[in-house]
Amino acid sequence: MSGSLFDDEPELPSAPRPAAPTAGIPLAERLRPRTLDEVIGQRHLLGPGMPLRAAFEAGRLQSMILWGPPGVGKTTLARLVAGAFDAQFIPISAVLGGVKDIREAVERAQVAAAQGRRTVVFVDEVHRFNKAQQDAFLPHVEAGLFTFIGATTENPSFEVNSALLSRAQVQVLKSLDAEELQQLIDRGAAELGIAPPTKEAADRLIGYADGDARRLLNALESAASLAHGTVIDEALLERTLGEQLRRYDKGGDQFYDVISALHKSVRGSHPDGALYWFSRMLDGGVDARYIARRLIRMASEDIGLADPRALRIALDAAEAYERLGSPEGELALAEAVVYLAVAPKSNAVYKAFNAVRAFIKQDQSRPVPVHLRNAPTRLMKELGYGKAYRYAHDEPGAYAAGEQYLPDGLEAERWYEPVPRGLESRIADKLAELRRLDDEAAGQG
Repeated sequence: MSGSLFDDEPELPSAPRPAAPTAGIPLAERLRPRTLDEVIGQRHLLGPGMPLRAAFEAGRLQSMILWGPPGVGKTTLARLVAGAFDAQFIPISAVLGGVKDIREAVERAQVAAAQGRRTVVFVDEVHRFNKAQQDAFLPHVEAGLFTFIGATTENPSFEVNSALLSRAQVQVLKSLDAEELQQLIDRGAAELGIAPPTKEAADRLIGYADGDARRLLNALESAASLAHGTVIDEALLERTLGEQLRRYDKGGDQFYDVISALHKSVRGSHPDGALYWFSRMLDGGVDARYIARRLIRMASEDIGLADPRALRIALDAAEAYERLGSPEGELALAEAVVYLAVAPKSNAVYKAFNAVRAFIKQDQSRPVPVHLRNAPTRLMKELGYGKAYRYAHDEPGAYAAGEQYLPDGLEAERWYEPVPRGLESRIADKLAELRRLDDEAAGQG
């Protein structure tokens, strides 16, 4: 039976399931894929000649980190890996588990190894484990006792220990696109024995799912339970999903218009407007974690060094939401929205960064000045690397007035110009004093 990938579902045996009544079994479970060929989505990993399929076909069982949004199949893909190699599958939840679960997994893997069987240890939401817990896997992965597979919705570069990350390949899973979600709708309708939803209803379901296969099939099944043999249309979806149904579709103009309104209200220092659009986004079904990412962007782009605390507050709010979830965590995000709105504004760093990138893109590749080069060897020192470099801490006021830090031949540029607001007004005063010292040094030279 064909299906798609789903996360966080009860563990299934790797052997083909026998024919059995489907009453009471969720649709998402009934459509769970049993082979790679049954999977919808992730063609960049599982298509012919793609890396993960190639590893399957070559018989290479490797540790990996599966990084992607909810409902794209991280857990199921891990089970498929274990099933393909007839390996024991041991799931651990980093939210509920701890050292005891890790110890038990090691013991079970040792028993399986003694019987000549391999083991896959799967850690869901691995980013929730602390450094010590993540490190506990290292010696066993290195010894080959088991294959480690971690699943995370967060960037593993920041959330997974570098030692563990270096021993695992990162596989990036993508949200299902509209065409793939439509395939799921068709398969789900066939499995339920109902007519496919109307095109308008299918479009609403796809927008509501937001790339999450499990969410899509749960919604379809709920609507089918009320259809009583009639075709599922938009009116039925409204009755079935109620406030859960998006007020606007992700990818549509209104979705981006509301995001734009939130961003511009924050930039315009209007806390009431910002709170209004923030609440509209939540009411429309937008993932609060997406809003949190936008707030972090606003803190960097529109506030910057005028109030460096804004970025920290946005990050803290995002972390608080991760820990609390909805609806409790939404208050932390609302607090960040208000703080960003009332904070002093500066886009000086944003403008300077973009200007430097644009300049470098069109400029030649200029060499590093000799006095700024590193000289770790005798030969490099003999070539003059690092010669005449002035160590700022040994200079008056810890500033080497007149020192050159840009490439030779590049006239002094002033890409970063702080604004007269917030902390940047003090930064402007400091830079003005440093530039005065540079001018004096140049005159003396």
